Parts: sequence; structure tokens; C-alpha cells
Amino acid sequence: MATLTFLGAAGTVTGSRHLLTTAAGKRVLIDAGLFQGRRELRDRNWAPWTGGKLDAVVLTHAHVDHTGYLPRLVGQDLVGRVLCTEGTRDVAALLLPDSAHLQEEDARIANERGYSKHDPALPLYTAAQAELAVAMLEDVPFDRAVEVAPGVSVTFRRAGHIVGSAFLEMRADGKRLLFSGDLGRYGTPLLADPDVPEPADALVLECTYGDRRHPEEAPADQLAREVHTAIARGGPLLIPAFAVGRTQELLFLWRKLEHDARIPEVPLFVDSPLATDATPIYLRYPYEQSAAVRDLLAR
Repeated sequence: MATLTFLGAAGTVTGSRHLLTTAAGKRVLIDAGLFQGRRELRDRNWAPWTGGKLDAVVLTHAHVDHTGYLPRLVGQDLVGRVLCTEGTRDVAALLLPDSAHLQEEDARIANERGYSKHDPALPLYTAAQAELAVAMLEDVPFDRAVEVAPGVSVTFRRAGHIVGSAFLEMRADGKRLLFSGDLGRYGTPLLADPDVPEPADALVLECTYGDRRHPEEAPADQLAREVHTAIARGGPLLIPAFAVGRTQELLFLWRKLEHDARIPEVPLFVDSPLATDATPIYLRYPYEQSAAVRDLLAR
């Protein structure tokens, strides 16, 4: 019978890594996330943990806490193949080289300032290894079952978290398993609702915000109120946001509020090359967008 081993995102938020091992010994990793945050978490990125070569890695979405360890796995020749959706492939092609740049920059600064316990300090992986990882990504359409390793199949279903995001329906050893990845909310401004899952034998569920309720006020109403407050005091309004996902949602809400004459047209700047590069990817996949986005673009 297939077994599951939780190698990350258990007891902490980051480093999503779940290992599925079949009765025949096939090993499929669901997500290859980077541990981020506190030093004791980041140190876990350097420890060996795969227990040997992986037949396949399947990615739920492109955020680095789900993909950011992949270049190191590829650099160590530990991966047979990597599967994801087309949108995840495109976003990961931005995020993984960016993550490698940060790794190399951290190592360079550590060597310049002499605070690393290693001599010399080395990056977790290089830009070249990140490009190799991107080249390995096999894109798979939504809603079509594919065999990822002998006896293991996966179907990608829309998760509504970021463009390309999916929850996974996997079959192995006669069992049906669901891996949520990170799930989006229903009725969000930017992306279509998550698909409805079918019953399964086991569910592995992301629950970062499982202990709280979202505010009742609509995000557009909150944003409009903050914009008017900033204008009344003479501005500016500074909004920190994740480069992929949150920034695009804010841009859409902002433009829709202007279009609906709920806020005046004022200068808007996105101070993030990564976010600027990611935004066109959202427009590349209209079938993943909400009805409101498709309607606005059509007009």
C-alpha cells in the first residue's frame, strides 16, 4: 500500500514537501518547497532529506515555498521528471531564477562580511541550476489524468490561488488521494473559483488560515476606503504585496474601481520588476480568470 511521508509544511508554514511511496517502491514528491523565515527553518534547506532519487516531482503551484528547492534537487541529479500546469511553468520560470539570484547574493554578502561559518559561503543553488530546473518542467493540461511514474497518475484541478495553481487528484495502489496545495477563496476578484473535488480515500489539506475568518467587508470596498483616506490627507498610499498573486489582484481592483468611478484616477506605481513581469502571465490564461476579469477585458 502507498505511504505518505511529510517532509515539510508540517508544524510550520513553509517548505511544502510530501513524499508518496508506492508498494512497488516508486517515489513521487508533491511540491519541493524552500524553507523560509527563522534561521532554524532555513537551516533545514541544507540537510539531506530525499532518501535517494525521486521518480517524479509534481508541483501544485509556483510559489517558492512549494517549488524553491527544486533547483537543488536538479543540481544533485535526484529528479526523474517534474510535472505542473502550463501557468505554473511560466510563473516558475520567473520565480526560480529570482530565488537563485537571492541565494547567490546572500552567499556573496556573507563572504564579503565574513559572517558565514563556511569558508567560502556557497549558495544553496545557482542561477544555472535554476535554469536547468525550469527546462525540466513538463506542462500538463487541467482535467487530464497523466501517469507520472509506473502505477501513479495525477489530474490537475483548478485551485484558484495564483495563475496555474492546482490541487492534485492522485491515484496509487488502488487509492485516490487529494493534495490541496494552497487553495484560493471563492468569489475573489481575479481568478475563477476552485474546482469542486470528488470524494477521496485521503486528503492532505493546506490550513495556514484555518483558524480565522476573513473580514466580511469586500476587498474592493476596503481598497476604495483606503484610497479616499490617502487622498484626503494628501497621500501617498503604500501597499506592500506579494509579487505574484496579490499584486495582480490589487491592480485589477484598482482599475475596476476607477472604471466604476468609485475612486478618482491617480498615479499608480508598481515598484517590483518581478511583479511587472508576472502580470502579463495572468492575461495569458483567460480561462483561469474570474467572470469579472473576462468581462472587463472584453470591454
